[in-house]
Amino acid sequence: MTTLLTFLGRAPRQEGRYRTTCYDFGDGMDAEPTAFFGWPLRRRLGAERLIIMGTSGSMWDHLFDDGVNLPEGDHLRLIQAVEEKRVTPDLLAPLTGPLADHLGCEVHLVLIPYCRTEKEQTDILSIMAHHVQANDRVHIDVTHGFRHLPMLALLAALYLRVARGASIDGIWYGAYDPDTGQAPVHNLIGLLGIADWLQTLNTYDKDGDYGAFAPLLGPAGEQLARAAFLERTNNPVKAREALTGWSSKPDRFPADDPAATLFRRELEQRVAWHKRRDRAAWEGALARQYLDREDYVRAAIFSLESVISAEVLRSGGQVNQYEDRETARDTLKHSAEGFRQLNHLRNALTHGLQAHDGKIERFLLDEIRLKRKLKELGERLGVFYH
Repeated sequence: MTTLLTFLGRAPRQEGRYRTTCYDFGDGMDAEPTAFFGWPLRRRLGAERLIIMGTSGSMWDHLFDDGVNLPEGDHLRLIQAVEEKRVTPDLLAPLTGPLADHLGCEVHLVLIPYCRTEKEQTDILSIMAHHVQANDRVHIDVTHGFRHLPMLALLAALYLRVARGASIDGIWYGAYDPDTGQAPVHNLIGLLGIADWLQTLNTYDKDGDYGAFAPLLGPAGEQLARAAFLERTNNPVKAREALTGWSSKPDRFPADDPAATLFRRELEQRVAWHKRRDRAAWEGALARQYLDREDYVRAAIFSLESVISAEVLRSGGQVNQYEDRETARDTLKHSAEGFRQLNHLRNALTHGLQAHDGKIERFLLDEIRLKRKLKELGERLGVFYH
């Protein structure tokens, strides 16, 4: 179902009501003069459910100016309540039927607080969610609401997507220019695109899974998701191949998404490890990244593998050859105390085994000491400087 959530405000006392204007949707179609933007927007969207939200002082009486069959006594009581800013839910309840009959859609007239406090701002989100069902296609109109409503509307859109599984198809604002008399209509849905990128960046910085960007990148995102999978299953060689293939695609960022351009540099910086000179450097960069985000298991794994890769390269072996890596591992176990400690830590973290070394056990019981130790071993063994 298509649901339109719109707000009803209050014009300055000297004006008495909203200006009548013809809103321009930019499609060349003529629009009838109207004072309340919710009317032409509902018609354009074909909304089957209309939720009009306002305060106890909003201009509810002006909703019934044009052809709505409303008993005169009810209209007069509403006008008086609006003037005194004391409109109540009980006063609005019997008015929804006549308005729904007039418009030919489901209508709800909903009182909201004035958004003066954090609780009232939170309450508005709850009220909006109450009138949205799972899988609804939702549009939010902020034209006639409080000046800070666009900020709340963006949060509401994000909340409704998560809490109700709704699709947010529009955040609308009808802008009236008193100098020209024109009223262009803007869809601010692009703000949600920016919010999606910010949320995904935050997800990546927390767990390192750049596969989270895939849904934002279209078809090219599938290769990025594969690279992320391979990296997180400790296969940096194949992950690098996938990342190199992705980074060579001219269409790796969708051309029709301005937010993608805005965040392009941020994403490319976060996967730049694959451009380093050799496997030891790739694994060292990954070890440092995972240590910084406190993923100690992967930090230990990539640190250990980086040291092994560096030893294979130093000895002239084949860095991706299993036998050469095992030979390097044995050499390091007998020649580098730091490597032995790192190996014990890696085994304890990866397999969940009780460490036989009392010092190792203490590191596993204290996050600060563990992080400090992994950093110290990484620096001593050259992991972070390959």
